[in-house]
Amino acid sequence: MAETQLVVVLTTAGSEEQASNLAQELVERRLAACVNIVTQVCSVYRWKGKVWQDEEKLLIVKTAAHLFPAVRDAIRELHTYELPEVIMMPIQDPDPEILEWLEGCLKPEEAPRTGPTAVKDPEES
Repeated sequence: MAETQLVVVLTTAGSEEQASNLAQELVERRLAACVNIVTQVCSVYRWKGKVWQDEEKLLIVKTAAHLFPAVRDAIRELHTYELPEVIMMPIQDPDPEILEWLEGCLKPEEAPRTGPTAVKDPEES
């Protein structure tokens, strides 16, 4: 069995309620095994030509690389920001027991449907 490529996804939220909602949804949907919420970070950024400084919550999302598109889409769907930051970074050399735990918490990677056992979608005709 191939080892899952684990990643950390970073995003921020403007309130504890939103951070908690994002974390809960990602874990419930099995898109994340764990989400840490760092409750106080100061973000300085440029947005629409102006420099801003805001207190935010940092979410550290532990997931698998194959789930990143779904994680990004879920964050965009649930977030109140016009353009939420969603950054993925690889996890190098995870502890084997942590790897096993994370894999057990996440949606499994789907095998490609090819060859004679593939079922053709009638809509593709």
